[in-house]
Amino acid sequence: MASSPLPVLVDLWAPWCGPCRAAAPVLEAVGRAQAGRLVVLKLNTDENPEAASSLGVQGIPTFVLYARGREVARRSGAMPRAELERWVTEAQGGSASMRM
Repeated sequence: MASSPLPVLVDLWAPWCGPCRAAAPVLEAVGRAQAGRLVVLKLNTDENPEAASSLGVQGIPTFVLYARGREVARRSGAMPRAELERWVTEAQGGSASMRM
């Protein structure tokens, strides 16, 4: 993530998590809409418990937004697409290049 020139949105999730499954198509849509402007990554917390622990994740789904290798925002809980897009845009300072 530190080497990415684009903002990176990490989705921390698990297969058994209902809200995580509900958020999956929203993240896919945002990832497609923002191709070339935003990288969306999914991290399965069951398969990577040490990563989730090192990030201090206490509940899922948790979304962590990175810019220039630094965490700039974090939010837990599933969101509708418009709300997720607004959150990402606002976390980036509302720049027009991040508008979705």
